[in-house]
Amino acid sequence: MGFGGVSLWQLAIVLGIVILLFGTKKLRNIGGDLGSAVKGFKKAMSDGVLSEDKKGSEKALEDKKDADFVETVAESVAVEKTTSTENAEKKS
Repeated sequence: MGFGGVSLWQLAIVLGIVILLFGTKKLRNIGGDLGSAVKGFKKAMSDGVLSEDKKGSEKALEDKKDADFVETVAESVAVEKTTSTENAEKKS
């Protein structure tokens, strides 16, 4: 027994019939087209993964820039409060 109850002889007979119907040249073209389709699919999948990684790193960089900006603004506000408090004490 072979694959799922199909013997090797049955597969050989089916392959022979397919070759007779389509011819070897047509089968080669179909095989080449199928191979290039699989190759294109794999490339698209890897490009998708790379673009997701790139989007993730861009998002992380953007978040870091936002955090740096918030920190800078907080420091500016703290300096302004300190300066205004010192000016108020000097006036008193």
